[in-house]
Amino acid sequence: MAASGAAATTGSRWALAAVRVLRLGRRFDDPPGRRLREALESLGPIFVKFGQVLSTRRDLLPPDVADELARLQDRVPPFPGELAVREIERGLGRPIDALFDEFDRTPVASASIAQVHFARLKDGRAVAVKVVRPHMAAVIDRDLQLLRTAGSLLMRISADARRLRPLDVIDEFDTYLHDELDLIREAANANQLRRNFAGSRMLRIPEMYWDWCAPNVLTMERMHGIPIGQIERMRAAGIDLKKLSRDGVEIFFTQVFRHGFFHADMHPGNILVGDSDEDFNRYIALDFGIVGTLSEFDKNYLAQNFLAFFRRDYHRVAQLHVESGWVPSTTRVEELEGAVRSCCEPFFDRPLKEISLGLVLLRLFQASRRFNVEIQPQLVLLQKTLLNIEGLGRQLDPDLDLWVTAKPILERWMNEQIGFRGFAERARQEAPQWARLLPEIPRLVHAALAQQAAPKQEATQALLLRLVAEQRRTRRWLKAFGVLLLAGLALQLWWLAGG
Repeated sequence: MAASGAAATTGSRWALAAVRVLRLGRRFDDPPGRRLREALESLGPIFVKFGQVLSTRRDLLPPDVADELARLQDRVPPFPGELAVREIERGLGRPIDALFDEFDRTPVASASIAQVHFARLKDGRAVAVKVVRPHMAAVIDRDLQLLRTAGSLLMRISADARRLRPLDVIDEFDTYLHDELDLIREAANANQLRRNFAGSRMLRIPEMYWDWCAPNVLTMERMHGIPIGQIERMRAAGIDLKKLSRDGVEIFFTQVFRHGFFHADMHPGNILVGDSDEDFNRYIALDFGIVGTLSEFDKNYLAQNFLAFFRRDYHRVAQLHVESGWVPSTTRVEELEGAVRSCCEPFFDRPLKEISLGLVLLRLFQASRRFNVEIQPQLVLLQKTLLNIEGLGRQLDPDLDLWVTAKPILERWMNEQIGFRGFAERARQEAPQWARLLPEIPRLVHAALAQQAAPKQEATQALLLRLVAEQRRTRRWLKAFGVLLLAGLALQLWWLAGG
């Protein structure tokens, strides 16, 4: 009886633990959105970022769940302010009082990787100080290992998983997350974006203060504005939401196709909208930990795909997939064209509020299985960013037509790349290189011709040597024959004389 009682107690303990895991330590009567948010928070930064992406897709979630997930954008539970001070002093190598005239130990925002404190420099400039959470590298490595284990298992049991290449995607995510831990890299990303949008009336990038930056600390100009998720507050301030939504689309496509360098973490917690002075009705970006880059091949391929979609040229879309190697070369273009048409055609000629890009992607995924389409890991960030942009656009202006807004931007870019302007721009970019190479062209041409002629000269010389050797052998034989002939004549004369 005692043994059975002990076994029952042990079983009850395991059952209770299982219940706590299943309910993630919360009451079953808690709202589902809260339970989901707290579950993602407890699972770690990778899952928090997943929740951030989900929070922008209010068209796919119940309102209460979307509201709870939105808390993940800048209201993740903070770590103590004293710990933040120790991290800053460790990173910058000086006491906090020697670094700042004022430092607010209460964070103003807290996210999955870092949190932000307001401060004032000794010269009076107002700044925002970002501090990485302690021991984040170990946490991220642990979570990534779990993801790799799950990805390996999925690849063993699912052909679809093998086609989606989850391990390659996780490797990409690994790179981006570890890059996000290095705030020096983030400050450099911000500087690049600041140069790209210098003088822009659509996007403002704060200035970085390098003397107060370290791998775990970033200090930048303090910005003022309204969080982009606060729609009613923006309306009350007179913000033109329709213009803002169009500007967001143009900013995205400008970054992708003109610069090939884009902000890849554009959830509402990272964006303000200016409400005064020169920043009025302008986006203000705050976080630059994740950026994406595209090669010239990627940009050209994506632009042609987008334009073909906008023009409903599904045959060209299918051709591009074959030409790029995304599908096997034996794929029948006409069959792929029909599959793409059946996925996309029902969604055109509708306002954005009636189109779910998530649903379009899902239908394309279902149709692509029979063609063995491989997902390209280098474009995962771009796909994520496009989903964020669509979510923001849907909140700001549900009537925005994404296709109509984006099409002229892409057409202008293609004309600049293919037309005379594109040729002139590339010639301008290559001019310094040509200025160095042009004076060397005669010498390089002579060297190339000499190198090409060298094998022929060597062959001719070898032939001449063989001819000379053959001539020498012939002369030796003729000399020997002459000697023998003279000897024979002498013997003949001697015999005649004797006889």
